Amino acid sequence: MNFQPREFTRGNYVVSTDPWRLNLAWVHGYLTHESYWARGISEQVFYKSVENSLCFGVYDQVGQVGFGRVISDFATFAYLADVFVAQKVQGQGLGKWLVQCMLAYPELQGLRRWMLATRDAHGLYEQFGFKPVETPGNLMEIMKVVG
Repeated sequence: MNFQPREFTRGNYVVSTDPWRLNLAWVHGYLTHESYWARGISEQVFYKSVENSLCFGVYDQVGQVGFGRVISDFATFAYLADVFVAQKVQGQGLGKWLVQCMLAYPELQGLRRWMLATRDAHGLYEQFGFKPVETPGNLMEIMKVVG
């Protein structure tokens, strides 16, 4: 997966897929201390997840203010993960814009299925066509609690 980094601009904000722009220490800090879905994630697991995903950073003039990643085969399936914006910039539509950029990414067009899991952001994702799984009985999982 060696795609050219892409950038999307809106006012004073930029969404970028350039991995060199990511402030991974800040993202890891948020995930391990502030998220409900990755609380306590180890640095090793976090860095491995970033290495194997298409990552999107949201930036203002000072630094990184948001993050999201896509896990995909780039042919049939994609999974949105770790999508968040810092509390100090929430309410400005940046989370919605980040998801728009992720779903519009050129190399992710034509996929059969997008999935995600959320406990509290159903309204956000429904705006993009996500809905509860129609046949949840078809889905299976192995759920392990690991760092």
